[in-house]
Amino acid sequence: MMQRRDLFAAGFGLVAATAAGAQSAGPIRTHALSLLGEPALPANFPHFPWVNPDALKGGEVTLTALGSYDSFNQFILRGTAAVGLNNLYDSLLIESADEASTEYAHLAETIEIPADRMGVTFELRETARWHDGRPITAEDVAWTFNTLRTQGRPFYRAYWGDVSEVVVEGPRRVTFRFRTNENRELALILGQMWILPKHYWEGRDFARPSLDVPLGSGPYRIDRFESGRSIAYRRVPDYWAVNLNTRRGTQNFDVMRYEYFRDVTVAFEAFKAGQIDFRTENIARNWATGYDFPAVRRGLVKRDEIRHQLPTGMQAFVMNLRRPLFQDARVREALLQVFDYEWLNANIFNGAYARTTSFFSNSELASSGLPTGRELEILTPFRAQLPESVFTTEHRLPTTDGSGNNREGLRRALDLMRQAGWTIRDRRLVNAQGQRFEFEILLNGASFERVALPYVQWLQRLGVEARVRTVDPAQYQVRIDAFDFDMTVDVMGQSLSPGNEQRDYFTCAKAQENGSQNVAGICHPVIDALVELVITAPDREELIVRTRALDRVLLHGQFVIPQWHNRAFWIAFWDRFGRPERNPKYALGFDSWWIDPTRDRALQEAKRSL
Repeated sequence: MMQRRDLFAAGFGLVAATAAGAQSAGPIRTHALSLLGEPALPANFPHFPWVNPDALKGGEVTLTALGSYDSFNQFILRGTAAVGLNNLYDSLLIESADEASTEYAHLAETIEIPADRMGVTFELRETARWHDGRPITAEDVAWTFNTLRTQGRPFYRAYWGDVSEVVVEGPRRVTFRFRTNENRELALILGQMWILPKHYWEGRDFARPSLDVPLGSGPYRIDRFESGRSIAYRRVPDYWAVNLNTRRGTQNFDVMRYEYFRDVTVAFEAFKAGQIDFRTENIARNWATGYDFPAVRRGLVKRDEIRHQLPTGMQAFVMNLRRPLFQDARVREALLQVFDYEWLNANIFNGAYARTTSFFSNSELASSGLPTGRELEILTPFRAQLPESVFTTEHRLPTTDGSGNNREGLRRALDLMRQAGWTIRDRRLVNAQGQRFEFEILLNGASFERVALPYVQWLQRLGVEARVRTVDPAQYQVRIDAFDFDMTVDVMGQSLSPGNEQRDYFTCAKAQENGSQNVAGICHPVIDALVELVITAPDREELIVRTRALDRVLLHGQFVIPQWHNRAFWIAFWDRFGRPERNPKYALGFDSWWIDPTRDRALQEAKRSL
């Protein structure tokens, strides 16, 4: 998910740093690309500014994973991939966690943007090597791109849809040619590509899940694993980029081991027992009341809340619009009316969360009020195809007093259901054919049952028969990829500058493509058109109003039941780490931590007396 701004005075939407720090009318050769301003760092920057370049290397850290795995190929639809596999590979560019939508040359030493802005060329570093010692070549880049588009997850076909071809122009020079020069983030998102070794995959079936240990080029390789239960990655001591400015001060642990747990409660108990070193907390009740145990009281376990500046996107109960039950917008709005967020936040979340009111929450991209000015101009040509409420009614989520007696919401919901053809019979909602209104809420872990079960009770007051089905993460992913669900919880993450990924979230082409991120099955011609307008926005100001228009139409479609978001990272860790003096603005930055030998020895001594 990337972001954007202007590249040339003519308005390409991408800023490329030149040696002189100025823009050029001809081809640009640069070390960095940005969509929201000039890159902050020069070509010879020594390291990213938030890291400690002298961080110690060494030690082993144990982390948590949930569910299970049966594959080391995270790029395909089949199988459940192990966590941490991105540590095996390098990308052409590396995103700066301290700048919005800026990437710096990594595998690629130089980036070239042609004068017509119809492509991008990457020249690879001569020193770049696979773990078997062979050089990383332009052939590897082209093979990776073509393979992911033809055999990878559907996301890649949408994300890189405006690339017409990839051409190898030399052993280390590869060019991507574009169908249009209006897709302003395309060069940047190509830079995100994890490059795979062509010679390793020759004679192997890329589309088949496998536990064969893959060849990589990145800072770690797979050291040992127990299928479905654990996996350990060992730092590569002669990693080709260990002293490169984009890696210096990061990837400091000798071994990163992930232990798999079927249940979040068991995983938390493992952390409390000292079997897990570091965890991010996402359950408000745990954060408020769950950390009163001896190791915390003695200062052996530390907690921190790290504020971030990330857009939080949309987390929601998502209805499967492919099901006839949810195709009437009045029905969807009725299900929203009975959801009592205020009661949940007070009684389950200890007031820790903020309500999500936009698909682009916590950012200037979120719509508000009524459409005016340029946003109204964008929406007016579509007026006949949209609900009139888009133009006349500010979208507001229903609110309650938090008492649990949502009588007004139930009254509005019942009225909407009656308008949609549902009536109460024997305290159950039925349609004209006598069929009951009933559905299943599919979850991938027990922790969300404390939210879903109260919602089921509120739905019962409306006459809706809902039931909760909790499955393990692997089974859940299979069902979601096949759109085999009625309702679920989904998260649609967003960046400061949305673009090509919106096709995978919201368009008709992806609504029926198994494995896409259009989990809800949203399909509307106006939304399709607005997504393309977002992708081709010529400047930041236009991007903002086009995204607000898209957000407004999505909200008025009542496709989801918005939930909540957190504006900080909640972290807990055993006191054996060193940390940089500050965190980057747009990431947690755990990859720049290290094991502090003095703290580690003191901790081990203290643990013996617990």
